[in-house]
Amino acid sequence: MSFDKQAQHIALILSDVDGVLTDGGVIFDNEGIETKRFHIRDGLGIKLWQKAGLQFGIVTGRSSNIVQIRAKELNIQVVRQGFEEKLSVVREVIAQSQLSAEQVCYIGDDLPDLPVMQHVGLSATVADAAVDVRKAASFVSECRGGYGAVRDLIECILRAQGRWTEIVQRFSTTSS
Repeated sequence: MSFDKQAQHIALILSDVDGVLTDGGVIFDNEGIETKRFHIRDGLGIKLWQKAGLQFGIVTGRSSNIVQIRAKELNIQVVRQGFEEKLSVVREVIAQSQLSAEQVCYIGDDLPDLPVMQHVGLSATVADAAVDVRKAASFVSECRGGYGAVRDLIECILRAQGRWTEIVQRFSTTSS
């Protein structure tokens, strides 16, 4: 099935964090405090997705306070951290959202993401994902993890749904 057909019914995007919303690097300072670098365009993409009336969530194998802070900043309600086996938690999120698996897109970058990618309606990944993940994905962003891949995915889905032009027009300074 084509990307455009798969994208038509997507109402929820679930994303991994490390390697997708970040470049995959984990940095600890001398006090053991973890930092992560998030791309601002991913954040705007998530906000645009939400303004279109759609849902965005995070499902990650690691637990990090900085992820909770970023999720709060972006008003992301679905945040599940510390789940190495992600499929069961994704099934739970889908049920709680009262959606079908076909209405869900998942973007991941490494082998623990494969079971979820095989379960949802649209599977996506980043340009620098593991080879097997790129092979399994319906959508491979041209962007690396942490460098706008989530924004790229969101824009492509919204274009396929015929909603992108309306969003761009909100930012236009010219009036007719």
